[in-house]
Amino acid sequence: MKKHLGFIVSLLIILACGAYPIVTGSPMAREDMFVMLSYIGLALSLNVLMGFTGYVSFGHVVFFGIGGYTTFALIYHYGIGLVPALIAGGLVAALIAGLLGMAVLNLRGAYFAIATIGINEAFKTLISNIDYLGGAEGLFFNLRKAYSPYGGSQKALWYSFIILVIVTLTALIVSFLVKRSKFGLGLFSIREDEDAAKVLGINTKLYKTLAFMISAFFPGIIGGLFFFKNGSIDPNSAFHLLKSVEMIFMVMLGGIGTIFGPVVGALTYEEIRSYLLINPTFKDLHLAISGVILLLIVLFIPDGIVGFLRRKVKFFKEVFE
Repeated sequence: MKKHLGFIVSLLIILACGAYPIVTGSPMAREDMFVMLSYIGLALSLNVLMGFTGYVSFGHVVFFGIGGYTTFALIYHYGIGLVPALIAGGLVAALIAGLLGMAVLNLRGAYFAIATIGINEAFKTLISNIDYLGGAEGLFFNLRKAYSPYGGSQKALWYSFIILVIVTLTALIVSFLVKRSKFGLGLFSIREDEDAAKVLGINTKLYKTLAFMISAFFPGIIGGLFFFKNGSIDPNSAFHLLKSVEMIFMVMLGGIGTIFGPVVGALTYEEIRSYLLINPTFKDLHLAISGVILLLIVLFIPDGIVGFLRRKVKFFKEVFE
């Protein structure tokens, strides 16, 4: 049990974030925890690719947008229920990740990072020109009609929150299982030395593509939940590069390649962001300050908070995977 303490603590944190708004019945707490849990889910998802294989995706928000648009369009045009629409959103995001992965995962380092930015911008431009998806203005729910199957807007918001708790828990468990599996060992060998892994018989292209698909599935669902809750979707908000940077920041801050790290990174980032946004002095500077913090992390603790603790304290080395 001690060996998996990081996973268990992560599990308890997610459950606590999910239980607090439900126990208190507070809509404000629900909104706060919705942001927190979505950050944790996104960071955990990106960590499967970035932390386990070493491939840094600067355009990972593209899967958030693809899942969001798929879910939204299925509900908007066909009245499909939220859960099947979300699953479709996640699957479409994963499928597109698989197709893209076969092309761009041959690139390494900065070339891969630049390619992912280009993919995101290409999707953003493409969606902006599709009338079926509302073009540049996007789509808007008739809120009364869209939320009526769930008993009204308030019940729909609680419903989407409970689904997010389940999705975040699933993302954590999948990350844990991947890391503990033979497949996970293959991913880590790619991160350490891809050429050597290939020589040892690992199908690196297949492994990387599967990791890319897993890391795209959960952002696809979270994007669907986010825009269902908002009641609208447009290309700028669905494919905003800032969200990709936030994901990378959370993974780097918490501890890249660990299970507990993305959870710690998401919690810490949200606290920093909230403090800066409500402080009149810093509210317009929160991105700049976050950038400085990221620079300091890269320079002084490149393995993040969890990695730093593992190096400095023997107890943490034994419990943080």
